[in-house]
Amino acid sequence: MRTTILLFGLVLIAVLAGDVRAAGNLDPARFSARVDNPWFPLKPGTRYIYSGVKEGRAARDVVTVAHGTKTIAGVPCAVVEDRLYRAGRLVERTSDWYSQDREGNVWYFGEATAELDRHGRVTSTEGSWKDGVHGARAGIFMPAHPRVGRSYVQELYRGHAEDHAQIIGLFDAVFGPRAKHALLTKEWTPLEPGIVGHKLYVRGIGQVLERSVSGENETLELVSLRGA
Repeated sequence: MRTTILLFGLVLIAVLAGDVRAAGNLDPARFSARVDNPWFPLKPGTRYIYSGVKEGRAARDVVTVAHGTKTIAGVPCAVVEDRLYRAGRLVERTSDWYSQDREGNVWYFGEATAELDRHGRVTSTEGSWKDGVHGARAGIFMPAHPRVGRSYVQELYRGHAEDHAQIIGLFDAVFGPRAKHALLTKEWTPLEPGIVGHKLYVRGIGQVLERSVSGENETLELVSLRGA
């Protein structure tokens, strides 16, 4: 399914001083591996395929919501498997872990990532982290009630994984045959100054577009969605 996204009425909001949140002393009883936040739903068995450019080269990214779960620091988490291909070869594999609190906020509890050489051997696991290990902390990945200007920390593992996000737009978008609500975020990390990206989410679907706006040449667009 080739996806065409036409944005209209989009006004980017200037960066505002929003609230920043990171996890600490979280109560596992308040979390569930069932993630049904409409901006970032993780229904087991769903597969998203993105196509475009990554690090300046043609790429294909296959993201699958696993049927199993993983417990991290006592918190049940949904598991998302991410496989990045360039020139038809697997170059990176990642397992991401998310959990949703009672209010509907989606939290990011860590990832196990590996970069692979042309022989399939692991060359690096830099960026891997898990809540509660070596001081790493989970962060908000998608708020239950997004509002323009809000900033939040998505992950916090000092010197290794420090992604930040800010909501810069809430609007209507044409996705496929009809209009849907859409959300635009700006993302950055102090570990890579000068690199800024945007992500577009469609309500009821999740992420449909990722694009760098400074520092890199990267664009990944949703071209196939199955199992939702």
